[in-house]
Amino acid sequence: MELSGLLEKMRMDHLLPQLDALCEQAAKKDLNYRDFLLDALTTEWNGRHLKGVEARLRLARFPWVKTLEQFDFSFQPSIDKKVIRELSSLGFVGRAENIIILGPPGVGKTHLAIAIGFKALEAGHTALFLTLESMITRLTKARLENRVERQLQQFVSPKVLIIDEMGYLPMNREEAGLFFRLLTRRYEKASTIITSNKSFVDWGEIFNDQVLATAILDRLLHHCTTLNIKGESYRLKEKRKAGLFGPPPKAQEVRPDEEEEA
Repeated sequence: MELSGLLEKMRMDHLLPQLDALCEQAAKKDLNYRDFLLDALTTEWNGRHLKGVEARLRLARFPWVKTLEQFDFSFQPSIDKKVIRELSSLGFVGRAENIIILGPPGVGKTHLAIAIGFKALEAGHTALFLTLESMITRLTKARLENRVERQLQQFVSPKVLIIDEMGYLPMNREEAGLFFRLLTRRYEKASTIITSNKSFVDWGEIFNDQVLATAILDRLLHHCTTLNIKGESYRLKEKRKAGLFGPPPKAQEVRPDEEEEA
């Protein structure tokens, strides 16, 4: 049996098209058999890994791909880089812990959430990105069509669920109840990342029920890292440079207001 046929039968689809180039490089470097085998298997593994990341990325439905390396920490000095490095190690995923990112619009909350989610994808975890509005819309539609359990399971299964834009639109009691059911099922089983422009003390307004908001926060904050970003919007930064706006206002903080107050 020829080598190419054997590789095809072994489904080494990534090594096969690069085999001639690898052999040529091995000859130039005068590699021994062991080192050549390492290069060949590494090529196959890297191809499979990249294909897996691409597949998980499609399922994650990120609106765009952002990385931590692209984040401008100099523009948001309130963010502790040590905390970000710890989160990027993905220990929180293994422990099924949550992340809540607070801050005014435009300070990079969604960027950080997606960047951490992308790290999880690279490590082999599944992820899903949804705005709160799109999540509630899908859950409400599923309830009307008597398939809410199936829809809930789709949101429960990812190891990392990113819920963006919490607080921009209030929920009615039925919507808040569906959200509570989702968080209850993910509690201590999978990680949830939430971005919000509202402090915890204001979450009663989001859910139109202070008691329900307290129950939701209790589950979210039990195992959770909270990032509180202070600063100006990235989107306004360039406009200020162009002279379209005056000097930035004094930095304001979206305060977590401690869990006891929630």
